Amino acid sequence: MANMTRCIINSPDKTNLSRFFSTADWSPDEVNEERLTYMLHQTQRQRLSARKSVLAIDDTLCEHVGSLFEHIDRHYNHGNNTYPLAHNLVTGYYVSGAVRFPTHWRLYRRYEEFTGWETFVKKYFPEAVIPTRRKARNAFKKRVAATLLADPEFKRLNDAFQTKIDLAIELVEAAIEQELPFHTVLFDAWYLAPALRSVLETHDKKWISLLKMNRNIDTNNLQIIAETGEPVKFDKPKIKLSDLVPLIPASAFRAVAVGEQTYYCFSKNVRLPSLGKVRLIICFDNPELQGTCAVLVTNHLSWDARKIIATYLLRWPIETFYQDAKQQLGLNTYRMRKAEAIQKHWCLVFVAYSFLHLACLPSSRRAKGHLPLKTIGQVIRQQTQRLIETLILHAHTLLTQENDTETVFNQLFAKQAYTMTT
Repeated sequence: MANMTRCIINSPDKTNLSRFFSTADWSPDEVNEERLTYMLHQTQRQRLSARKSVLAIDDTLCEHVGSLFEHIDRHYNHGNNTYPLAHNLVTGYYVSGAVRFPTHWRLYRRYEEFTGWETFVKKYFPEAVIPTRRKARNAFKKRVAATLLADPEFKRLNDAFQTKIDLAIELVEAAIEQELPFHTVLFDAWYLAPALRSVLETHDKKWISLLKMNRNIDTNNLQIIAETGEPVKFDKPKIKLSDLVPLIPASAFRAVAVGEQTYYCFSKNVRLPSLGKVRLIICFDNPELQGTCAVLVTNHLSWDARKIIATYLLRWPIETFYQDAKQQLGLNTYRMRKAEAIQKHWCLVFVAYSFLHLACLPSSRRAKGHLPLKTIGQVIRQQTQRLIETLILHAHTLLTQENDTETVFNQLFAKQAYTMTT
């Protein structure tokens, strides 16, 4: 990295960095494997046991202006209900006490972009107008699917397409292959799918997820005691979660303290049609049980509400990672057009973040509890100060060697002077 910096500073050619990502012969996957091996070695004293360690799965948008980037497309941003041009980056993130770092990454590509769906539609249905609204568009897809799949090239692309669930499975399997010690996987409701759950069970991993309110719950053997003391009767074999919550009496909710926050929770083992037997935690943030509730679901059947909530909250560091990586390390500020070069950029952001994180850690797991001692921003500011100090000392050394000030400044600002003259 120091050699890269010297090349960029000492040379007036601004394409050095682009060439390093686009044409230099190095593998981001191999670099990432070395990074993970190094991080596991360096954090042995700070990490907790595998039983207390988690792998979080999430994705983020790296937004850009312009459509010349390879594989860029419009992705849904649930934060503001927009569809910006972006790359959708899916990542794994390891948390074990104070130790927190990203594991692997995958680029998610929308089905239409990956398969060239619209191009094939125009080929076989040249007069058709492709609907823009979701329901109409999905209905149109079903009508043309058989014709498109008869095309060998389209079928090949269709079969090679990977959903976010497929990518999440790859991230989990890559973490296991890298021998990362974790026992529980955390994700939001988007990733709660039978395929991912099946893979986790194959590897004897537990999981915790948010649950959408439209999911059905089996009512057979479901016992809810009303305020009157009588069991609630269900007319159908299944009930939507949104319909079940109002039937649960306030007396069934218990105050649960997690850190400085108190939640009011109802816990019960239930059966979901697609998940089997799971533990359900319905949480409100107020004793009046007003407003929106959060619902967690897990295959930790014996865990209490406090432990489930506290563990799921370990998913939050992946959000702060995305924030730090974008604001401090330039995760989404690349300008390379090729996907291979972009992934090399992401790889080095992961490297930089990991090295900075090592400076955030206590000397051992007992030193300062289970939290980092510093933030990534604090370490970056310290590193910036050290660079400035080094520059000042270098200038002082040059001056003490009987160089005049003009010579020293010409050397320090050689690139800037060259740029101005050209």
